Amino acid sequence: MSKVTVIGAGNVGATVANVLAFKQIASEVVMLDVKEGVAEGKAMDMLQTVQTLGFETKITGVTNDYAKTAKSDVIVVTSGIPRKPGMTREELIGTNASIVKSVVESCLKHSPDAIFLMISNPMDTMTYLALKATGLPKNRVFGMGGALDSSRFKYFLSQALGVNPAEVKGSVIGGHGDTTMIPLKRLATYNGIPVSNLLTAEALDKVVADTMVGGATLTKLLGTSAWYAPGACGAYVVDSIINDYKRLIPSCVYLEGEYGQSDICIGVPAVIGAKGVEKIVDYNLNDEEKALFAKSAEAVRTTNNVLKEINAL
Repeated sequence: MSKVTVIGAGNVGATVANVLAFKQIASEVVMLDVKEGVAEGKAMDMLQTVQTLGFETKITGVTNDYAKTAKSDVIVVTSGIPRKPGMTREELIGTNASIVKSVVESCLKHSPDAIFLMISNPMDTMTYLALKATGLPKNRVFGMGGALDSSRFKYFLSQALGVNPAEVKGSVIGGHGDTTMIPLKRLATYNGIPVSNLLTAEALDKVVADTMVGGATLTKLLGTSAWYAPGACGAYVVDSIINDYKRLIPSCVYLEGEYGQSDICIGVPAVIGAKGVEKIVDYNLNDEEKALFAKSAEAVRTTNNVLKEINAL
């Protein structure tokens, strides 16, 4: 028996819950939202697909009732607001920091042993805040961004190659942002063949560029942030925790000297299993990649510093 709580029943949170239920990754899924009736309505809508989709996961929607989240094995945090016109970066971080801090503390009261998967933006900074605010061990609080960025990287690679996306391997590390992520083109492969053997340097550079603006491209097309891939990637990470699959997934984790960085949460390849982050894997970056990673870490630290400026930490 496994229980997963998803905080925030918006597009991303509801998609996480839907995939968890449909694939029967968890035996019970709870969605919690602050807006009256939204989580309850989406839970009811999902449960009305049982007859056609044939899953047996219990789904519950609640409005701000953290008692219903008790004894969760994994808690996925998607809550927060998007940046609004005229809102400064500091205001966005301040608002979301307050929401995330309250959410994780409320969840911990009812699920003291839970593992937290952070999706709220800015994700690297919200993961750092959740870790510091709770004082939990670093294996139990980490962020999802790398799984999504890597999925987008593999999609663009498959499009350039004209092949099945499932047969393409590729990782994105660094910060979860348009200018901070690092698609590792040197290590990307198609059925074991380096993609650099199959694509021109120009084509590969275009794949990297398309990956880095992947989220922004979708926002422009949709008029809002994407949700299918983010939700599915969140469920994919939860699946690796619940079933102890020990998948190697680029994740936003707390570093203590790995990759030359300390006291920061940022994307690196990590083994994800029943204990959460079980191991950080060293990709042996070359000098160019190390420089990009250091630059990415510097940008993430700049955002993290806002937490101190607004006394969120």
